[in-house]
Amino acid sequence: MPDDATNTPDPGHAAKIDPSAPLPETMRAWVLGGPEELSLQEKPLPRPGKAEVLVRVDAVAICATDLEILKYGTPALIEGGPPFHKNFTPGHEYMGTVAALGPGVDEFAVGDRVTVEIHAGCGQCKRCRMGMYTSCHNYGKNYGDQNKGHRANGFTTDGGFAEYAVNNINTLIPVPDTMSDEEATLVVTAGTSMYGLTELGGLVAGESVVVIGPGAIGLLAVAVAKALGAAPVILVGTRESRNAIGRKLGADHVIDARNEDVVARVKELTGNGADYVVDCAGTETTVNQSVHMTNRGGRICLAAFPKSAVSFDLGALAVNNIYLYGIRGEGKSATHRAMAFMQAGRFDASQIHTHTFPLEDLPEALRYARDRVDDAIKVVVSTRPGLAGGAKAR
Repeated sequence: MPDDATNTPDPGHAAKIDPSAPLPETMRAWVLGGPEELSLQEKPLPRPGKAEVLVRVDAVAICATDLEILKYGTPALIEGGPPFHKNFTPGHEYMGTVAALGPGVDEFAVGDRVTVEIHAGCGQCKRCRMGMYTSCHNYGKNYGDQNKGHRANGFTTDGGFAEYAVNNINTLIPVPDTMSDEEATLVVTAGTSMYGLTELGGLVAGESVVVIGPGAIGLLAVAVAKALGAAPVILVGTRESRNAIGRKLGADHVIDARNEDVVARVKELTGNGADYVVDCAGTETTVNQSVHMTNRGGRICLAAFPKSAVSFDLGALAVNNIYLYGIRGEGKSATHRAMAFMQAGRFDASQIHTHTFPLEDLPEALRYARDRVDDAIKVVVSTRPGLAGGAKAR
């Protein structure tokens, strides 16, 4: 695809909103029919309720989980079951501009640029009271006559493959004017990586971190670990183009799993093994590598969703007192901390943004993301008028 400078205007902001202008009655939105069947339709404009705002979606990134939802349905849950043929709009990694306020909302103003978290907890279950809103016990119970309060846009409620979406104010993070729309869509990805490291023990300054899998979450896990002061930061991957991005984002060492003994090399670089391992691949091979490369008393974060059961060396995990954590999404306000790092220039998340397409070309954007066309990593869909699709300008 051609490098078209119109794909990445500086700083890439959509048009301002006039607070006095009336809102439209309808909007364009992609609607999921059967598996991998999307159609662009007109839907009624959603209305924000208490503690909510209406967000005009300016850009939305495609996540691997979006591809899973389109094909398999899970982990989306609509009306108690799969999201197919339920007038459901997917997409969850979006940013935009506040277009309207719900009753009593004064935390934001019309015209504010914001990026979003996915989950808004119900606020009443045991996990939400602990701050673990991505583990809300009422996940998906917001359909029919029920309204338990939990929302996961793009999973249990309509998401961002549309011109507008409604968000709880607790899910909004202000976007600085210096940040492009495309970069702002990456805050959720960086927040997921931040959440993983938070669950492994918070600050990791001076301790070793290994990241397995240079996908979007893995690459930004490298960046976040480096920004937190981890040393050394080691990336394990098989694609040299992505390994190169990992180096730019702060990896001190890169191990090519195709031609090196990963566990032996990690132990050579760290002495007794890694203090923290973040597995973003989720295969049986990488899970077992994680167990065997982690030092005694170390910690492993599982940040991938394998589609089948994985066998691993439980004995080695137990005898070496290794702690195992699973994460889902971007919990415990990690997106706010990720935005603070990005705004301060601690790392350049835009390194993983490779392509931008207009909203009407979502199927092509999904193909690029699914098939890794042109070595796509993060593909962004924009609602900016006149956008030509293709690779971002470099």
